[in-house]
Amino acid sequence: MEKENQKLQASENDLLNKRLKLDYEEITPCLKEVTTVWEKMLSTPGRSKIKFDMEKVHSAVGQGVPRHQRGEIWKFLAQQYHLKHQFPSKQQPEDTPYKELLKQLTSQQHAILIDLGRTFPTHPYFSAQLGAGQLSLYNILKAYSLLDQEVGYCQGLSFVAGILLLHMGEEEAFNMLKFLMFDMGLRKQYRPDMIILQIQMYQLSRLLHDYHRDLYNHLEEHEIGPSLYAAPWFLTVFASQFPLGFVARVFDMIFLQGSEVMFKVALSLLGSHKPLILQHENLETIVDFIKNTLPNLGLVQMEKTINQVFEMDISKQLQAYEVEYHVLQEELIDSSPLSDNQRMDKLEKTNSSLRKQNLDLLEQLQVANGRIQSLEATVEKLLTSESKLKQASLALELERSALLQMVEELRRQTAQPGGADPDLTQPEPTGD
Repeated sequence: MEKENQKLQASENDLLNKRLKLDYEEITPCLKEVTTVWEKMLSTPGRSKIKFDMEKVHSAVGQGVPRHQRGEIWKFLAQQYHLKHQFPSKQQPEDTPYKELLKQLTSQQHAILIDLGRTFPTHPYFSAQLGAGQLSLYNILKAYSLLDQEVGYCQGLSFVAGILLLHMGEEEAFNMLKFLMFDMGLRKQYRPDMIILQIQMYQLSRLLHDYHRDLYNHLEEHEIGPSLYAAPWFLTVFASQFPLGFVARVFDMIFLQGSEVMFKVALSLLGSHKPLILQHENLETIVDFIKNTLPNLGLVQMEKTINQVFEMDISKQLQAYEVEYHVLQEELIDSSPLSDNQRMDKLEKTNSSLRKQNLDLLEQLQVANGRIQSLEATVEKLLTSESKLKQASLALELERSALLQMVEELRRQTAQPGGADPDLTQPEPTGD
């Protein structure tokens, strides 16, 4: 009886924790039909090995994700990504079990502990000092810092891990953090040199120039670059400043489309608040508005932003602007009056960055070649199967033709006088 009571207590605690975790206002509430679509996909037997129609999945995400199933849906989207990209990135870390990582010590402990109290301080699941929420968050961040020695722990990661932890168990959240970092491309922006973050800020600036020229000119006039306001958006995936319901929808899209979503969200937010930003006429009030007023979105504004993001495609621009950034950096190095040591230092940094990019490109090439080989093998199997099917079809056709001839023969024999096959007629007995 005592064991049963313990089980009941544990079950009640789980339910209480789940209610605490999901304590946020949802946007894009799911209609019953959409919830039914999700339930059908999630309950499909052997779903982890089945490739679903991505147009159907994309449509379902666009129509909404039920809050109580969000964590399971994120895991489902990760499974679909892995089925589509069956050749993992070379940068994947060693597959060290989560429990093994927790047994080790991390040099990042102090930095992680400091940030625990700053991560969602008003949310009931994380508000208690070293309560269940903070302890689970510490475990995830500690394990990741040990798994990924290059990145270790970086400010902002606690918010990403925290959002995941609100929607699933501790070890599942750790696995989804690995997925977002290594498969969805978030890891690059947390590297110690922060070069990728600088490139992202340049890319966002160029997007503003293309899509909202008047806003771009206004910000440039007051010497306000994206790093003044957008760096925390990217490093925390909007989780440190925006309503949780909105952040959850951003994560829905990242699991579906990757890190490109952050640019779309930032561009849409700035564009939709353009008239209000243009009213401010100095650096302090503009930055204050973008940092403190803009994130207080209403439900209608949040849903409008999400809908805009679903319709945007900026992948080609992002690629072009990344190349443009490197070209400008090279020109800057060539034209600036630097000492030999400074020039060498900059060249070494540029070379280091280019080497990393080359490794990334080489990795992408290897993955692409692997996919090509896989497709070629599949085509060869299909051709072999087609050849066998043709042979089987020909044999069946010959058999059919022979059977038709036999039927025709039987019909002719049946049509003869007497109606019986003479060969099949039994001879009558003769008398002695």
